[in-house]
This record gives sequence, C-alpha cells and structure tokens, in this order.
Amino acid sequence: MSLFRLDASVIPATSQSRALADLVEAEWSAEHPDSVVTRRDLGTEPLPATTWRDIVTSMGVKDADLSAKQRDAKALAATLADEMLNADALLFAIPLYNWGVAAHVKSWYDLAYTDPRISGGALKDKPAVLATVLGGNYNPGTPKEGWDHSTPWLRRVLEEVWGVDLLVVQRQFTLVGVNPALDQFTELAAEIKTAAEQLAVEHGRALASKRRA
Repeated sequence: MSLFRLDASVIPATSQSRALADLVEAEWSAEHPDSVVTRRDLGTEPLPATTWRDIVTSMGVKDADLSAKQRDAKALAATLADEMLNADALLFAIPLYNWGVAAHVKSWYDLAYTDPRISGGALKDKPAVLATVLGGNYNPGTPKEGWDHSTPWLRRVLEEVWGVDLLVVQRQFTLVGVNPALDQFTELAAEIKTAAEQLAVEHGRALASKRRA
C-alpha cells in the first residue's frame, strides 16, 4: 500500500494543517506499517511560477519544436501525476491563506491537471482526505461568513473535477492564542480543535480501510 501526501503550509514548524494531516497519516501507517509515503511539500518547495505557462504554450507544438522549458514543464506535470496515480490513497494538508487558495497550491493543481491522465479521470474514486485550517471562524452567521474561498474550491476540483472519494476535516480559529483580538474565543477554539483532531483520526482510519472501487 502507498500514500501520497501534499503539504502546503509555508510555516512547517507551527503548521496546524500539518498537525491534522499527521493524525490522518498516523492512522494510515498503523493499518499499513510497511506503506510507502510519497511526500510533496509545496510550502517549502513551491513549483516554478512559470511552469504552467510553459506547458500551456507547448500544447499543439510538435515534440521536436518544444523549448527546453516546455519539455521540463511537461516532465514535471507527468511527475506530479505519477505521484498521485501510483498511490493507493491521497492526503492533502492545505491551509486557508488570505481567504483563498494559495498561489503555490493553485500552481500545483493547474500543472497536474494538464497531464492527460489526470484530466481524463484517472483519479476517479481514489480515496482521499483533505485537512484544512482557517485562522478565524467562517461559519454561517459570523462576520466572515462566505469568506472562505479555499475549501469550497478544493472540494469542487477534487471531488467533482478529479472525482476522488473525498473526506474533509476542517479546523477553524487556529489564530486564537496568536491574535490577541481573538482571545475571547479561547474556550470555543479549544473545543473546535478537539473535535477536528478526533475527526482527523476517524478519517485516517476510514482512509486506511478504503479500497478503490
């Protein structure tokens, strides 16, 4: 068995999305102790910003006429696809940044999607978990309701475009204890953290037990 894990936090040492994903991975590894875990860390090693442009401009160009950058971009896209296609399950740890999908995550998605296997549906029904965190509270009725433009997009492209069998665990209020303006929510944030951690463990067990249909 094998697991592909993607991390996107730019601050690994204090990353709460990584902490949630660690709980998922621990359950996977407990069930599959000899499992191979392939990792890609976009937070510490982002993809070149021009790679997607290079591959898009290569479309329709004969192989013999491709530039070196275009060849490299196509090879990188194939590598990104291979990482997911060769795994039995997928784990994505992606935090919310500035109310949306971070540029390095969008670059990874766009590039991977250019691979014809990915765009052709090769990931359909592959088991996956998305672990995501938000600094504030974006629930209905809160001042920031509707400001989370990351989680809905990720669910849409992973579930509906790529077709993976997705479970989602989300933790809000991760900036409580960091931003003094949120100190009044300390007790609520602790409850949210406990619930998210419990759900991450449950999703990890479910991921470990799933088999692609």
